[in-house]
Formats: sequence, structure tokens, C-alpha cells
Amino acid sequence: MRGMGSGGKRTVSDARLDGTQAGSGWRTIKRVSPYLWPKGEHEVRVRVVIAMVMLAASQIITVVTPLFYKAAVDSLTGEPSDNPAWMLAIGAIGLTVAYGVARFMSVGFTQGRDWIFATVAQRALRAMAIQTFRHIHALSLRYHITRKTGGLSRIMERGVKGVEFLLRFLLFNIVPLFIQLGLTVIVFFVLFDIWYVVAVVATIGIYIRFTFAVTEWRVKLRKQMNDEDTQANQKAIDSLLNYETVKYFGAAEREATRYDVSMAGYEKAAVKTTQSLAFLNAGQAFIITAGLVAVMILAAVGVQNGQLSTGDFVMVNAYMIQITMPLNFLGSVYREIRQALVDMAEMFDLLEQPAEVTDKPGAPDLNVTGGAVELDAVEFSYDPARPILHGVTIRAAAGETVAIVGPSGSGKSTIGRLMFRFYDATGGAIRIDGQDIRDVTQESLQKAIGVVPQDTVLFNDTIRYNIAYGKEGATFAEIEAVAKAAKIHDFIQSLPEGYDTPVGERGLKLSGGEKQRVGIARTLLKNPPILLLDEATSALDTETERDIQTSLKAMGVGRTVITIAHRLSTIADADRIVVLENGVVREEGRHDELIALNGKYASMWARQLAEDEEEAA
Repeated sequence: MRGMGSGGKRTVSDARLDGTQAGSGWRTIKRVSPYLWPKGEHEVRVRVVIAMVMLAASQIITVVTPLFYKAAVDSLTGEPSDNPAWMLAIGAIGLTVAYGVARFMSVGFTQGRDWIFATVAQRALRAMAIQTFRHIHALSLRYHITRKTGGLSRIMERGVKGVEFLLRFLLFNIVPLFIQLGLTVIVFFVLFDIWYVVAVVATIGIYIRFTFAVTEWRVKLRKQMNDEDTQANQKAIDSLLNYETVKYFGAAEREATRYDVSMAGYEKAAVKTTQSLAFLNAGQAFIITAGLVAVMILAAVGVQNGQLSTGDFVMVNAYMIQITMPLNFLGSVYREIRQALVDMAEMFDLLEQPAEVTDKPGAPDLNVTGGAVELDAVEFSYDPARPILHGVTIRAAAGETVAIVGPSGSGKSTIGRLMFRFYDATGGAIRIDGQDIRDVTQESLQKAIGVVPQDTVLFNDTIRYNIAYGKEGATFAEIEAVAKAAKIHDFIQSLPEGYDTPVGERGLKLSGGEKQRVGIARTLLKNPPILLLDEATSALDTETERDIQTSLKAMGVGRTVITIAHRLSTIADADRIVVLENGVVREEGRHDELIALNGKYASMWARQLAEDEEEAA
């Protein structure tokens, strides 16, 4: 299986692979450049300057080196030459040593440059990775329920790797290459005639034009290959995440066939990509060889006519080899840079994805004095064409337990999401102790509310880690205390590894009741003044539900509790019960008051009693 596929809500548009490529590439480079010259980081800037000086020094030495080679050959052949007098004075052996020293210095400066710049590149990579990670967490629930997990991680992975590649190869391969080509052309113009320059420039021009044209074509193929990779890997991830469902329906072979269809598309695209590479390499080799032969013929004719020495012929050959080696590398480097730009553009598109819910500038922290919660004429819709809540007003005094009940689709869980500011209400207001939650920081709001959802999802780590997640830096004594309060300590102690027992992916090694108890312990450790129970026991069997309900009641003592419930028996003793239907409050009161009213709640209660009696029978 290949790495996780790339996806997400926004991807690189096909336009980026046609006329807008250059603009998109420059946009990406502009986004990266601040990481190379970060504000306030003097050490990083010094490293960049030193690396650039070493880069220039290595290129100058590289261009000068063949001159020593030529002088050494002329000295050995005894031919008359135009070498400076000081070169002739040190003799063939001295010139050979100077040639070797020059080559070593060129390599030394190159490696020193990489040594110095490594810190800059890795720091930039880390800064961009953490910025992307934080931004993803800042995006709204609306974005996260529509995105593909594997795709999102793939965008991050490819984008961050693209940053490192771009910094290294754009600065240390493409830029030096053009510096070297420019200096070589100047040397040919000064030491030889214009035809050498024409041959070299024509070779370089044709080579670069051919390389860029074919590489742009290959980028389209590579984009297609990435898309097929995305599809195949997303199918694989979805299938593995739904392992039990696949087994329930005996669909393992069906999933394998579905995955293979996507892999067949990837195979076709990958074959085209490989074949296009062979075409690119063959064309490059032909152009380079033709240019090399043309220049060497000019040099050979010059030696035969007595205009050049054997050393000049050798020097021309050395320069052409110095040119052709990086040019051969240019094709693959340019292709990878273009791909890195595409991958990074995907990541920057992600970074430009606006956060739907944001803090107001200078927003204060929520100040919880009692924990009173008020929904004042709240309106909300996920889609403007389909309103969910219509002016809902609910009040829970400090320390009061208020239950919200109603049929599926009535908007019960939406209220919980609005309280936690996964979304902002489109009308009305939600207040805690009189403070509109849109006017305070999200972090302080979310610290004040503890949530026990219908299905507690755990990290693929130990029980200890998952309970301790409720409070950063929690001691083991605190973890044990909340585990006992959640009635799960004895179970944990019975396990061979105790609190260090791994819970598996999403907590699948634990039963539903055990996961819920871990979730309760985690929330107890958070110790919030406001508790939101979002159908916390509806997925459990009756016996487990009763046990969990006892823990939840104990947990609610001294706190304001908003309970979103499906089973009415679990909330019969609530201080107030709100009946929600089609996003409107239909009834409100205590259990006995609502039964006496003989309305919607009474009918729901009678229906559930009948179902319980039927189940018992």
C-alpha cells in the first residue's frame, strides 16, 4: 500500500498546470521566502549570508579550476601558450597540485555551505509544519466533517517535504547552475572567439527549452498520478477504518476489487510518467552530446591551425564537462522543483482556508462565576436553505441540570455544537454568566465546558494517557482518583498492564461502556464548571447504561449540566426538561409537570415505556 492519499476540501486546480503555473510558482516562493529571512532571528540570517558567500566562492573556484588544468597540460607538452608567467613559474607539478587544491576547495565550500544552511532549512520546515498543524486545528467542524483524514495528512506531508526540497535545490542547484553557466560563457568569450559562445549558449538554450517543455508535460502526468494515488489510498484508509463493517457484510473481496480499480488507474499514470522520463533523458542526452561535439570540433580545429594549444583543448573539454554535469541534473531537479511547488501550493491552499469561527480582536477570557447558561432566541442552519433552530430559548441556572429531548433531527446535538463554538449561531445569542460566547476566547470557553459524547473516541495510546488528556501535567494520583470516581479503577487494575494498557485505534480494544468510563474520568480530570452530556449513554446496553448513569449523576454534582438525551428514563429527575421538535421548543418543565400536560413529552414517555415492556417480555 502506498502512503496516505491527498485530499481535503480544496486542491490544486488544473489551471495551476497551464498558463497560471508561473504565477502560482512565484506565489509559493514568496510564501516560503520569509522563512529564509525570519524576523528577529539574527543567527538564522547570519547563516543564510555565510551560506550565500560560500556558494559564490565555490562557483568562482569551479570556473577557475580548468585554467590550472590547461596550464599543467601546456607545461607538460612544452607548447607555447598564453598562460600567465606565474603559472609557468611553478611548473607542471605545482600546477597539478594547484588544480587539486582548487577542486578540493570547491567541494569544501559546497559542503560547508550545506553544513551551515542545514539549520536554516530544518527550522523553516519545522515552522511551516507547526503553522499548518495549528491552522488545521483552527478550522471549523464544518471543514473537518467534509475533509478526508488521509488526504489532509498527505497534503501536510508532501507540502512540508516540498519546502525542504525547494530551499535546498532552488538555492543550491538552480541558482549556482546559472551562475556557473554565466561565468563559463564569459570565460569562453574572453579566451576564445564568439563561435564558442554561440555554440555553448545555443546548446544551453535548446537544452533548457526542451527540458522545461517536457517537464511541464510531465508535471501534468505527475499530477494525474498523484490524483490516482489519492483515490487509491483514500479507499484503502476508508476500508481499514471500517474494518468491522467490511467483515459484517463479507465485503473484503469487494473492497480489494475497489482498491485495485484505483490502483490500476495509478499504474497507468505511473507508466506514462516513467516513459516520459525516458523520453526526457534521451532528448537531453542528444542535445548535450551535440553541443559538446560542436564545441570540441571548434577546439580541435583551433589546435590543428595552431591557434590553440593542447591545454586549451583540454580546458574546453573540462568546461564542457563542468557544464553538462549540472545540466544533466537540471531536468530532474526542475521536475522535482515543479512538483514541490505543486505540493506546497496544495498546502498553502489549505493555509488559506479561512477559519469559520474566530476570536474577536482583543477578546477577553470567559469569566465563569456560577456557570449559568442561556440560549436566547438562537437560530442556526448548516445550509441557508435548511434551517435547524428557530429562535430557541433555554435557560439553565448555575448548578442546575437541564435536559433537552426530542426526536432525531430536532436540533438537540446542534445546540451542543453551538455551545462549544464548533459553529456560531446565525441569530440570537448563547451566554454563560451573562457573557456572549462569541465575545470571549474559544480556548477559555472550551476549558469551561466538559463534554461526554455518545461515542468517546480515544487516542491510540494507553489508558493512563487517555485519562490524563483531561488535564495537562496530571499526576498519577489525580488519574487514579478520577478513575475511581468513574468506577473504572478496579477494571483497569485487573488488566495485566494496568493503566499502561494500550486501548488500540480509536479505543477499539475496550468495550463501549469501558470507553465511556474512560471518557467520564477524562472529563472529571478536566474539572469543568459546565458539563455537556451529548446522548452519553444511548449507544450502551441497558445494564451498562444504568451503571454509567450513576457515574454521570455523581459527576454533575456542583456543576451546571446540559443533558442531550434520547432515553427519557435517564433524565426524569432533571431540574428542567426541554422538548425540542423541528428546531422549536414545544414544551418545558419538570418530568411530572410534562406528564400531566399530556403533550409531546407524555407521548414520548408512553412510547418508551411500551418499548421497554416489550423488550422485557
